[in-house]
Amino acid sequence: MTLIRKYIGDRAFYKRLLAVMLPVLIQNVITNFVSLLDNLMIGQVGTEPMSGVAIVNQLLFVFNLCIFGGLSGAGIFTAQFFGKGDFEGVRHSMRLKFYIAVIAALLFGTAFVLSGKPLIRLFLHEGEAGLDLEATLRFGQEYLWIMLLEMLPFAVMQVYGSTLRECGETMLPMKAGVAAILVNLVLNYILIFGKLGFPALGVRGAAIATVIARLTECAIVVIWSHCHSKQHPYICGLYRSIRVPAALLKKVAVKGLPLLVNEALWSAGMTTLTQAYSVRGLEVVSAMNISSTVSNLFFCAFFATGTTIAIMIGQLLGAGKLEQAVEEDRKLIAFAVALSMVVGALMTVFAPLIPNLYNTQEEVRRLATALLYVVAAMMPFNAFTNSSYFTLRSGGRTVITFLFDSVFIWTFNVPLAMILVHATDFPILAIFLAVQSVELIKVVLGAILLKRRTWVINLVDHIG
Repeated sequence: MTLIRKYIGDRAFYKRLLAVMLPVLIQNVITNFVSLLDNLMIGQVGTEPMSGVAIVNQLLFVFNLCIFGGLSGAGIFTAQFFGKGDFEGVRHSMRLKFYIAVIAALLFGTAFVLSGKPLIRLFLHEGEAGLDLEATLRFGQEYLWIMLLEMLPFAVMQVYGSTLRECGETMLPMKAGVAAILVNLVLNYILIFGKLGFPALGVRGAAIATVIARLTECAIVVIWSHCHSKQHPYICGLYRSIRVPAALLKKVAVKGLPLLVNEALWSAGMTTLTQAYSVRGLEVVSAMNISSTVSNLFFCAFFATGTTIAIMIGQLLGAGKLEQAVEEDRKLIAFAVALSMVVGALMTVFAPLIPNLYNTQEEVRRLATALLYVVAAMMPFNAFTNSSYFTLRSGGRTVITFLFDSVFIWTFNVPLAMILVHATDFPILAIFLAVQSVELIKVVLGAILLKRRTWVINLVDHIG
């Protein structure tokens, strides 16, 4: 019974957990389900359009993760300021988020304008399926040029959405996300295939639909926030000043810069892994695209629990309830791992079914299915390392998370993939399994770091 109480909470604990997690989970599930439908729609056009879109989305993934990492540094303080009841502190951290988001959008937008074509070419290699590389490049460029328009509204929406979630408002970002998803889904159907009198635009239609959906989501979140300022007092006076206190700026720079660098390097590492796998042929890129789109739908479970850990533990640390934070974190991690086991089993059931819905070569479908089996088997381990990351981050241990996350992938995963792809004749599935298995080292490291309790810190005392 003592062991059960150590890892399983009471009814009040799970009620608070679900109040935070469910809106985030629902939003993520719907978002990724629609992404799957989008992917299926593009997949009906052909393998080359699907591959071109997949490559560009892999590049945009780096931008998205840099926004997430840049805002997460300030978000650590947002959650703790809110836990402390310091609304002026929340305003300051939110203003800082704006600076980070806008600068990141401008830098990445410029990089994609100047270097988009050569970046796409890095993923184009001849394989056994005889796919058209130049056509894939053309589709990718068409998609990228339109998708540049979604970067700024995405960044602004993340500023508001992340702040609302860190301050306990998880329903509004979910509702805005659902609205955007419905807009995206309907417009995808109309614009990709040319319905209701519109021309069939293919990948350009998919990009236009995504841009309109991002603008819709951003408008809903921003307008709602300012219309409900009494409910969320930190919105009042947000733009009365552009000032960010030097003390906060310094602390966010110290704690947040490793997070920004971490997300940039980690996402670049994941993109490099995809590029390494692509050496074995464009059909590998297509299979990886199908696998990642499907697996992201199932990954929503531990992504949502990670966000829940950041919010719940961050607020407890900011309120000075350190021992309660330790106890609840242990139960949250146990919940995340147990949930991932169930989700992994479901993923195993669906793995052979979804790839067959794509209009692509049979070898692409077979490889995608095999990749999904590997991902499903690794899911409980990924859930634990993901929970460890968010726990360490909630206490401001961002240098450790930097080493734990991005330094790890560049030290172990990327070199291993490069060696196996270029120096051996191993099949791509064996290489993928070997690279994924390295995650077991992180499980051990995560357990050690959590046990040391160096993350149990109140960061927001004495910040003016």
